[in-house]
Amino acid sequence: MKESAAAAMSWVKGRLDGAGPTMENDVHVHVPAGAIPKDGPSAGITMATALYSLFTNRPVRADTAMTGEITLTGKVLPIGGLKEKALAAQRAGIKRVIAPKLNQGDTKDFPPNLLKDVEFIWVDSIEKVLREALESG
Repeated sequence: MKESAAAAMSWVKGRLDGAGPTMENDVHVHVPAGAIPKDGPSAGITMATALYSLFTNRPVRADTAMTGEITLTGKVLPIGGLKEKALAAQRAGIKRVIAPKLNQGDTKDFPPNLLKDVEFIWVDSIEKVLREALESG
């Protein structure tokens, strides 16, 4: 989780050209129960999107969930457990899931109702994530 948050913050800081957080600003990303060691790279694009949304005042679409690891250059890497994450999103009434393009082959194991009820948006960069996740404005 710490690495995902740090990578997300680094990417956002590098793209805002002084319009966002600076060295004078302190930003703390708090993840409840985050002190308990666990895997967390699949939260990278979500954290980057949340931070970018915060600093640009552009809301994230309410009908969209996302998962994916982010690199410092903004590349989206594959994650594990996409089927389970997508099923959880479906149970929560989410209609769109943004996921790594490199996970697209995982859909062969998805139940048909998941593929019918949820739109999957396959991405390979954080720029594509932001285009799909943020409301226009």
